[in-house]
Amino acid sequence: MSRTLAPEPTRTTTYPDPDRRTRRRFSRRRWARRWPRLRLVLALLLLVVLAGAAYHAVYVSDRLSVQGVEVAGEDVLSRDDVLASADVPLGGPLATADLPAIQRRVASLANVESVDVTRQWPDEVRIEVTERTPVAMVRRGDQLRAVDADGVLFDLDSTPEGLPRIDAALTTDRRALSEGAHVVAALPGTVARLVDHLTLASVDESDLALRDGRTVRWGSADDSGRKAEVLGALLGRPGQTLDVSVPGQPTTSG
Repeated sequence: MSRTLAPEPTRTTTYPDPDRRTRRRFSRRRWARRWPRLRLVLALLLLVVLAGAAYHAVYVSDRLSVQGVEVAGEDVLSRDDVLASADVPLGGPLATADLPAIQRRVASLANVESVDVTRQWPDEVRIEVTERTPVAMVRRGDQLRAVDADGVLFDLDSTPEGLPRIDAALTTDRRALSEGAHVVAALPGTVARLVDHLTLASVDESDLALRDGRTVRWGSADDSGRKAEVLGALLGRPGQTLDVSVPGQPTTSG
């Protein structure tokens, strides 16, 4: 019995479509050209989002608003004195706090020599004051006030021990007070403790009254540093009146 063999299947060879490969290459090239621009757009969008978030955090959110005030450097002044003068508005954005205005208000206090106001992130304003250093006391009527090396008068709760006094009819003259204060400030500590008071007759004429009863003719405030050195050398010599008004030719008499 004979068998009929089935015909073998015909094998067909498939070749890639050249048009399809061309389209793929074109698509890749087009995407490669567009990607840098798309990346730039995405980066700009990200920057806008971040800037908006930062603006909201700094200027809108309560997280960075002024919640308190830190005060440093006060001694004679109280913290309440500084806070009352500073008048820092609470609750507003710390970034927009008017620091120069706060500084001007605190600097108006007579006892303040200088003040530094800064932002203390995240939610405080910091006020650091430097108080005036008294070099002498000045009597104004029935009141005894302190004066610093610049001739500025201010009040103290108590009189520091050992400070000399400036006696003058010119206590309302800022320049005269400044000259007298400059004389006292130039004295070394060991010499200043020997001075009872300074008599200021005019801007260019002052005398020191020592606690032992002697008098020092000082003259003007010019060359006070040199005069103080010469006075230190004269203190050991006899004489009731020590004249250092011309420091290059000091004399003693009496």
